[in-house]
Amino acid sequence: MSLFSDNIKLLRAKKEISQREVAESLHISRDRYAKYEDGKNSPPPEILLVISRYFHISIDILLSIDLKKIPMGDLLKLGDNRILLPITVDRNGNNFIEIVPHKAKAGYLTGYADPEFIESLQHISLPFLGQGKHRAFPVEGDSMPPHEDGSFIVGRYIEKLGEVMDGKTYILITKTEGIVYKRLNKNGKNDLMAHSDNSYYPPYPVKASEVLEIWEYECNIGRNDRKQELSDVDTVRDMFLELKKEINDLKK
Repeated sequence: MSLFSDNIKLLRAKKEISQREVAESLHISRDRYAKYEDGKNSPPPEILLVISRYFHISIDILLSIDLKKIPMGDLLKLGDNRILLPITVDRNGNNFIEIVPHKAKAGYLTGYADPEFIESLQHISLPFLGQGKHRAFPVEGDSMPPHEDGSFIVGRYIEKLGEVMDGKTYILITKTEGIVYKRLNKNGKNDLMAHSDNSYYPPYPVKASEVLEIWEYECNIGRNDRKQELSDVDTVRDMFLELKKEINDLKK
């Protein structure tokens, strides 16, 4: 038996329906579906996709997570993309916020849909954030002032690309760039333009097919209380970066 066969058997049992009822919904024979549950056969990609949509659970979870170990009531259904996020709450019923530390940043690309990975992260609670699923991500580099390297951005999960508003800032999780914090603008129906507030870094397009997750900026957890005014060091650095940018533009 595989995780997949165990999972679909469990999900069918929770629905309290027969193999024949599932098979009819999938437009396949009962005998064919029974072989998937018994682990005798593996479904082809097109049938795997239909099964995923039928049970409203992403393919990666069906194939890699033992759903018997995950309380189904602690998972949040997020619509058409079918990715499930584990939800935990404090004593007052407020959603806990998972903190993705710098050391876990690289592993997030493979663990973002794994409830066990998410539940292993540290949690905090910020009741003032209100409704929605929130998560905190580390800031690196100087592309998005005034947020400093080492601070954290708390974002609210965005279910659909259409919810992105031009000019607002988001944590963007992509297959190629990983975790980035950018100001987004829609660039056609299925594309985004990712902008840095530091003009030294040029904007770049992001295809919708590359996007794994989008989290809308809610608040910043900073590491110090310095004033936002630029110091002399900051001014000199910015002048140097601007000069370097102009030189690079001339070389093009």
